[in-house]
Amino acid sequence: MPWVLGRLPAGYRAIVVDNGSTDDSAAVARAHGAIVVTESRRGFGAAAHAGLLAATAETVAFCDADASMDPSELPRMVALLAPAVREVTPGTVTPGTATLTGARLVLGRRRPTSRGSWPLHARLANRALSLLIRLRSGVVLHDLGPMRVARRADLLALGLIDRRSGYPLEMVLRTNERGWSIVETDTAYSPRVGRSKVTGTVQGTIGAIRDMSRLLSAVKNSAVQNGAVKTSAAMNTASKNGDDG
Repeated sequence: MPWVLGRLPAGYRAIVVDNGSTDDSAAVARAHGAIVVTESRRGFGAAAHAGLLAATAETVAFCDADASMDPSELPRMVALLAPAVREVTPGTVTPGTATLTGARLVLGRRRPTSRGSWPLHARLANRALSLLIRLRSGVVLHDLGPMRVARRADLLALGLIDRRSGYPLEMVLRTNERGWSIVETDTAYSPRVGRSKVTGTVQGTIGAIRDMSRLLSAVKNSAVQNGAVKTSAAMNTASKNGDDG
């Protein structure tokens, strides 16, 4: 954690969420200038969302604090975001309709810096998940990207509800549902310090896949239901047109 916090670019503020750690992580974070938020609920999504709610900046970023990702790469990712749209005070100049040409969500595509950076089982699971995301939702991704940036207002508007391992996937799916642009950019991925409860174990990886598969199944079912509704509406329209004729 000290390495990660020490690599934050100038002007960036760290928020560390503690949702059940049994070591001195919170104390270490405070000692290195981070704001520490306590979240009683366990789960990746619970911690990530608590950090989002605690943030006050216009732009937010998510990054694991295990030294696998370098926060010094964040400004390059932030530069890919669509510019913020500000409301104009009534009585002043009325702006035209703003078209956001940049991304609304930027994902860091992990590029291992060494052979041991990314366990084989986790890499294979990520590849399978990327394929499922493409088949079920149409979103073309190579990596779900644990390091990501977005506008805080955009993320809050998504109404994310998953508080487990499905949180990052739900963020992608809901962003896509709104028709917002998602882009990937390569980021270095180094061997983590310590053992991950998710990618570091086969059981953790299986649990994450289970959480994400549930979300993807919901997307598929929704698509089928929407298709059925559209087909029914089309049939009703055709029937009415036939009656009129």
